[in-house]
Amino acid sequence: MKKIRNMLAISFAFSLMIPETCYAENPIVQTIYTADPAPMVYNGTCYVYTGHDEDGSTNYTMKDWRCYSTTDMVNWVDCGSPLSYSTFSWAKGDAWAGQCIPRNGKFYYYVPVNQKNGGMAIGVAVSDSPTGPFKDALGHPLASTGTGDIDPTVFIDDNGQAYLYWGNPNLFYVKLNQDMISYSGSIVKVPLTTAGFGVRTGNAQRQTLYEEGPWFYKRNGMYYMVYAAGGIPEYICYSTSTSPTGPWQYRGKIMSTQGRSFTNHPGVIDYKGKSYFFYHNGALPGGSGFTRSVCVEEFKYNADGTFPTINMTTTGVSAISNLNPYVKNEAETICMESGIEIEKCSEGGQDVSYVENGDWIKVKGVNFGSGATSFNARVASASSGGNIELRLDSVTGTLVGTCSVQGTGGWQSWVTKSCNVNGAKGVHDLYLKFTGGNGYLLNVNWWQFNSNGSANKM
Repeated sequence: MKKIRNMLAISFAFSLMIPETCYAENPIVQTIYTADPAPMVYNGTCYVYTGHDEDGSTNYTMKDWRCYSTTDMVNWVDCGSPLSYSTFSWAKGDAWAGQCIPRNGKFYYYVPVNQKNGGMAIGVAVSDSPTGPFKDALGHPLASTGTGDIDPTVFIDDNGQAYLYWGNPNLFYVKLNQDMISYSGSIVKVPLTTAGFGVRTGNAQRQTLYEEGPWFYKRNGMYYMVYAAGGIPEYICYSTSTSPTGPWQYRGKIMSTQGRSFTNHPGVIDYKGKSYFFYHNGALPGGSGFTRSVCVEEFKYNADGTFPTINMTTTGVSAISNLNPYVKNEAETICMESGIEIEKCSEGGQDVSYVENGDWIKVKGVNFGSGATSFNARVASASSGGNIELRLDSVTGTLVGTCSVQGTGGWQSWVTKSCNVNGAKGVHDLYLKFTGGNGYLLNVNWWQFNSNGSANKM
C-alpha cells in the first residue's frame, strides 16, 4: 500500500498550510485497508477487530483479520493479525466480518469463512490474549444453515446467557452454552417483520430493511440490533427490544449512505463515559466498496435511548486522555502517518518498517509535563540509516531533537539509540519525521522520552 499512501501524503501536504485541526484523523488506520469494525472494551483498553481488504481488491479479497488498541481513542496501536482463515483447516478463504468477546479468562472470536466443501459457515477461535494468536476451538464449524452464514455478533446478557446472531438475507440466532463454543437448542430464524425491521421499497424479494452486519448489545435495559440496511448501497438502521430474542421494533436510520463504499458495518460501544459508533467507508486513496477503511464517531444517545443521526467525518473524535511519553511506546502507536508500513518484529509484536525520506508518524496529545531531556528509540537498519526528527504540532513544527541512526547490519538487528531533547514541554502533538538518503532508512520497534528525576514527571 506504499504507493497508495504516498498519494495520501500529497493530499495531507495541503493541510500543512492550514491549522492542525484540519488534518483528517478518520480513517483510524491508514497503513492498510480495513473493514467491518468490531470494538471490544477489556481491562480499560478499547480494542477494535477488523477485516483486511487486500490492496487493489476488486472483490471481497480478505485473508486475515487485524486488531488495534487504544486507551485515548485517537492513537491506535497496531497489534497485527490475530487470526487468518487458514487457521481453520476446513476453510478455503474469505475472512469476513467477525466479533470477539471475553469470557472465563479467554477470548472467543466468531468469524464467517468459506468452507472447503462449499458454503459459508460460522467458526469460533479462542485465545488467552485479546491480541491473539487465536486457534480453531472446534476443528469444524460452530453453526451453518446453508444460507448466508456471515457477520456474526455475540453478546452475553446480565444473567450469563450468551447469544450469537448472524446472517444475510436472514437473521439467525442461537443460545451459546457457558463454554462459548457450543449451543443449546436449535438455530432460530428471526421473523423479519416490517414492524420490527422497517419497510423496504423497490425490492420484491425483501420486505424489510434488514440486509446484513448485525451488531447486538444491551444498554440501560434495552436491547439494540444495529445493522446494514436497504440493499446496495447500504446505510445503517436499528431496532430495539425489551428481550434479547425480540419482538423487535424498528427505530429508524442512524447513518445514511456516505463515502465511497457501497457497504457499511456498525460497531457500538460505551468507553470511559462516552459512546462511540464505528463504521467503514472508502475514504483512503484507492478506496472503494472492496478497499474500505474503519472510522469512528463520538455520539450521545437521546434521553429516551434512541440514536441521533450520525454522519461520517474526517476529523474523527477527540482524545479522552493524554499520552505518557515517559514509558515505552510502541512505534506503531499512530494517530496519523505518511508512507510507513507495519511488520512483525523479531523482538515480539510489530515494528514500523519500510521507512523512506520524508515519511512521518503523528502521535496526538503527548503530555511532556515540565519537560523532556532525552529520547530513546529501538531501531534497526540494513542500510546506512537515517534520522528521526522529533517535531511538535506539525511535520514542519519546532524541532526538539534529532536521533541519528546508523546501519545495524540488518532490518531486525535491533539497537537502542538516544539523543538530547530541548523544548518539549506541556501537551503537544508529536511528529516522528524520518529523513536521510535514498531507499529504505530504518525500522523502529519502540520509543521513550526521559526527563530529569521521575520517569513520570508530567
